[in-house]
Amino acid sequence: MKLRMLTSALALAATLVSPLQAAEKRDGEFWMVIGGRQAVSHIDPGQSYDYSIRMMTQALYDGLVKYTGNPPEVEPWLATDWTTSEDGLTWTFNLAENATFHNGDPVTAEAVVYSYQRVLEMNEGVAWMLSEILKPENIKATGEHTVEFTLDRPYAPFLSFLPWWFIVNPAQVEANVVDGDFGKAWLAENDAGSGPYELERFDQGTAYWLRRDADYWKGFPYEAEDMGGIIYRLIQESSSQRAALMSGEADLVTDLTPEEFEVVGARPDIEVSSTPALTTFGLKMNTQGEYTGDINLRKAVAHAFDYETFVQVYNGNAKLQTSPFADAIRGKVEIDMPRQDLTKAKEFLAKSQWPEGGITLEYVYVQGLEQQRQMGLSLLNSLKELNIELEMVPLTWPNMVARASSVEESPDLLAIFATPVSTDPDAVAIQYHPSSHGKYYGSHFVDDPELAAMIEEARAISEWEQRAPLYEQIQQRIADIQPEIFGMLRQRQFAYRTYVKGYGDSPIRMTAEVDLYPLYIEP
Repeated sequence: MKLRMLTSALALAATLVSPLQAAEKRDGEFWMVIGGRQAVSHIDPGQSYDYSIRMMTQALYDGLVKYTGNPPEVEPWLATDWTTSEDGLTWTFNLAENATFHNGDPVTAEAVVYSYQRVLEMNEGVAWMLSEILKPENIKATGEHTVEFTLDRPYAPFLSFLPWWFIVNPAQVEANVVDGDFGKAWLAENDAGSGPYELERFDQGTAYWLRRDADYWKGFPYEAEDMGGIIYRLIQESSSQRAALMSGEADLVTDLTPEEFEVVGARPDIEVSSTPALTTFGLKMNTQGEYTGDINLRKAVAHAFDYETFVQVYNGNAKLQTSPFADAIRGKVEIDMPRQDLTKAKEFLAKSQWPEGGITLEYVYVQGLEQQRQMGLSLLNSLKELNIELEMVPLTWPNMVARASSVEESPDLLAIFATPVSTDPDAVAIQYHPSSHGKYYGSHFVDDPELAAMIEEARAISEWEQRAPLYEQIQQRIADIQPEIFGMLRQRQFAYRTYVKGYGDSPIRMTAEVDLYPLYIEP
């Protein structure tokens, strides 16, 4: 009843707002305004990343290859082509000879070597993807436009990770290195890229201005020469995003609540996109915690939860997981996953160290994210049947990441959206390997030697026919040890004015991440 009343109220508000064109026009050029809820903490492609950082770095920088389309495919970008040795160890990439950085310097093989070595030596951000199989000294320029990578061992997912390794201009970065910081301080608010956009202005906590590079070496997939740039404006409340879109203060908004998405989608001057994502959402349990270290307690909690809550809080724009792997992950198989069954929940509880309950679990979620609060309330209600209390703790995202970095501080349950950076199954399996301990997606601190051995074996095999059976076993093993309440795959949802053109979706992108390259304004 409350949901219907809220939707009706929002619909009434929509009819009272007159549509205005939000795109700002300067010197005859259109600047598209995107309203997002997450600040951009920095724009260094070598440091940590989240959806807002990755959205900006993809616009400012180029990689050797890029993910495009749905289903996502790896497409040549800075690299025109590549070859792999028979033993799977040596990868050789040929670069586009016309690629240039924003300051006019050519993009060379030496720049690629420098960029990869910088990230591996910093050991931050995307470094985890390749650090175990690629040493900095084994990346070499064999010609002005040819670069060679020699891996420590065959690694099937190698190519699938490269779209997130962006190339920086060595000359610009080195000129701004201070006390051996790899240029991190300077790159945090300056760009040294070759991408389709250049940074014009960085107003932290307010707005970020990207000017379109009209001379971009790869060109654009449209002919709108009056497209001047994009302004990513911080609008932290979903209701304010909706109001900005309808009143003419934003052209495209990300991550509206399901109710507001439904309302703006009913307007003739607004288009909406709702497509499946690779992103999964689950309640990760600390498998080394005082209470959730007990597998029977974890299984009791997993069978007590009302899974329909996951779908209901998104107005049906989500589907329950049927495996620890998302649907679009290669090799995904259907697994018999827990659903609410209080009889089973009590049976597992009886086998635990707390057969009568009488304990309190901590549930940590993102402050201000109503859907996660509702999930917590549902869990709280379910656990009452087991005589278990739930303490709900809202935290900012940085504080959640800090809690997840330590097994001692990681809570009993942590609400996490996780987006694999690759469609290769290793991108998901690695979350349940000890190498992920301390990262937010590894906050369950899984330490299962049998599982770890299977993951290590599968990622070292080149032939898919040999890998596939292993990943079937890996999915079942992850489900068996119950390191989380496996939740749902929610839709990627965006709303934008009808004059916004070029929007395309790909499930490889994070929940609120947009590829800015093909977007333009149609007057």
